[in-house]
Amino acid sequence: MDKLEKEVLQVSKEIAVKFIEVQRISHSSFSEIFPNVYKVVLDTVLQGHKAFEENNKKK
Repeated sequence: MDKLEKEVLQVSKEIAVKFIEVQRISHSSFSEIFPNVYKVVLDTVLQGHKAFEENNKKK
């Protein structure tokens, strides 16, 4: 697992834990919700990375 995947996993875990703390999701629905949270975080990071690279190419 590379650094990016570890960071995305950590952020996703923190988001899921916060959702559990505020009772937006339950422990029993964690397995359904977590993959979606992970995907959203990963997609967001990759989009940001792509935009950053495109911005740097223009300079």
